[in-house]
Amino acid sequence: MKEYQYPFSYDWSTDEIIDVVKFFESIENAYEKGIKREALMSSYRRFKEIVPSMAEEKTIFKEFEQSSGYSSYHAVKKAKEHEDGTLIRM
Repeated sequence: MKEYQYPFSYDWSTDEIIDVVKFFESIENAYEKGIKREALMSSYRRFKEIVPSMAEEKTIFKEFEQSSGYSSYHAVKKAKEHEDGTLIRM
């Protein structure tokens, strides 16, 4: 049972909030059971469309890590280092 909230901005549309939550669910999957690299990178690319600023990304990643214990940065970094077809497990 999750006891934390997902970070989001009041400036985002409902669809953008849903897509950001999907990205963080991908991070959770990487930690809890594994996720295909393509799925993680696809959700990350959509996240970057919503949050193009690297500074804002770092802030949001930090908020999520503090509340969940999951490092989005390390999961995305690991996915970038591997090829499609790889199962990303943290």
